[in-house]
Amino acid sequence: FLLKQEKIVIEAKKTRDSLGIKELGEQLIVDITRYKNHQDCKVLFCFVYDPDEKIQNPQGLEKDLSSAGSFTVKVLVIPKR
Repeated sequence: FLLKQEKIVIEAKKTRDSLGIKELGEQLIVDITRYKNHQDCKVLFCFVYDPDEKIQNPQGLEKDLSSAGSFTVKVLVIPKR
């Protein structure tokens, strides 16, 4: 989702059998690279719904992929609760 006036992009992902941590990480890196160069994006929020808790270290993934600066990335893993 692109909020053009606010220059915010919201990306949503859901883990599943065919989208494990390795594939998810690769997809997020591609998304981050793509939106970093997008003229209408200054902030990228990535929400990862992980209902089966396939991600063993969600805080690590969030920390590794989040960044700040002229292009801000925030990754949030949401488990089923």
